[in-house]
Amino acid sequence: MKKILIPILLLLIVTTNSCNLYKHYERPDISFVDSLYNKIPMANSYESIARMTWRELFADTLLQGCIELGLKNNTNLEIARLKVEQAEATLQTSKLAFFPSVSFSAQMNVGEKNTYTLLPSMSWEIDAFGRMQNSKKGAQAALGATEAYEQAVQTHLIATIADSYYTLLMLDEQLDISKRTLKTWEENIRTLSALKRAGKTNEAAVLQAKASKANVEGSILTLEKQIIEQENSLSALLGIVPQEFVRGTLENQNFPDTLLTGLPLSSLINRPDVRQAEYKLVEAYYATNVARSYFYPNITLSGNGGWSGVMGSIDNPGDWIYNIVAGLVQPIFNQGKNKARLKISESQRQEALLNFKQTLLDAGTEANNALVSWQTARKRLDSDKLQIMYLKGAVFNTQLLMKNGQATYIEVLSAQKNLLQAELTESNDKYIEIQSVITLYHALGGGLE
Repeated sequence: MKKILIPILLLLIVTTNSCNLYKHYERPDISFVDSLYNKIPMANSYESIARMTWRELFADTLLQGCIELGLKNNTNLEIARLKVEQAEATLQTSKLAFFPSVSFSAQMNVGEKNTYTLLPSMSWEIDAFGRMQNSKKGAQAALGATEAYEQAVQTHLIATIADSYYTLLMLDEQLDISKRTLKTWEENIRTLSALKRAGKTNEAAVLQAKASKANVEGSILTLEKQIIEQENSLSALLGIVPQEFVRGTLENQNFPDTLLTGLPLSSLINRPDVRQAEYKLVEAYYATNVARSYFYPNITLSGNGGWSGVMGSIDNPGDWIYNIVAGLVQPIFNQGKNKARLKISESQRQEALLNFKQTLLDAGTEANNALVSWQTARKRLDSDKLQIMYLKGAVFNTQLLMKNGQATYIEVLSAQKNLLQAELTESNDKYIEIQSVITLYHALGGGLE
């Protein structure tokens, strides 16, 4: 019995002494990202968009229905979910490596005496130098990276569906503006025709008005084509056949009046692509530990036990046999391969570190640009409203002056064209404002339930 306990005690001593061979992963210094926000004014009273769910941000129930349908049907998201299942299976495999392997063998010899041997055996690798432990932590990090990838796909899908939906609303509004303008041109043509009959204008004015009307009709056809194409694109995102969508209006969309990224660094860390990059760094860190463990021996505890005897014998059912062995294997001519393995893993860890830092920089830049775009779009909308108000007054006055012979048709046409362009610009700036909100929400890791 002492012969059995001695190797076990030795293995326990080695295992205990090897617990401090490796350090746990520690996040590198990433405070440099805060410098991206130096030029962005912030106030504590702002509402943090990073803490809102997509249902809270996108209050349009028709859009919510589209997002729910996309989350259910989108093939890219389903593939990402399958990748998570694969990573979970890999992690389970790494956990099972800590358990002993058990096998069973049976042997029969036929002769003067028919003898038999029944021999269950067990082999258990002792993780004395942390190879299996580091492999398990690496598998946990790989699972985390895959889960972050799934969220990244989901976040991108939600943002893309929302952007497609609001693009449709913008095109709807521009189509409505163009149709209203078309009616105005039809009225202008009637007015100019009457003035021509009264001798107050000429045929050139009527023809110019008709040309402007034809230009607007062409724009309407283009917008109708773009709307159909956008509906088809949205249908593909939702995994359904092309169809028309019931939707709201751009004017009735409401978003927070103030937006804030929160603490810049903490907000960026919530981004799924940033978390995925860090999990990749963690995985590479523990892979380096695994590579380092190959410089140490493998220690295996193996044993077998069973019985043997003569078949058919009642008096002698068999003799018990057992054997327990502690084995230590250290490759002698494998140092070159081990050094190469370690060098490769350390290089991959440095690559993962650089990728993590670059992902943070890109995320900060994206959030910075989205916030500036949102602020600029809001200021532009204020200017757009003033411009439209002045141009409506100009159109009214030039029409009145032309009827009284105090203005030319060219002045009326110019005022009408400027108003049309200003109204189209306003609808585009509304869309840019909403698009900036979507981009900022995406940039801060939104898209969660």
